[in-house]
Amino acid sequence: MWNVLKDFFDDESGMGVVEIILIIVVLIAMVVIFKEQITTLVNNIWKSINESAKKIY
Repeated sequence: MWNVLKDFFDDESGMGVVEIILIIVVLIAMVVIFKEQITTLVNNIWKSINESAKKIY
């Protein structure tokens, strides 16, 4: 009986899929929570890139 339980807990098949799904869920949740901050950051980065590009041309 103990060997069956030990084998069950030692079996790691399928863990990769579960881990990937959890990572995706966490990333999506972070994007939803910090959507406004991410949008502001990206807009500021693009603005900075455009201003730097205008100086070169």
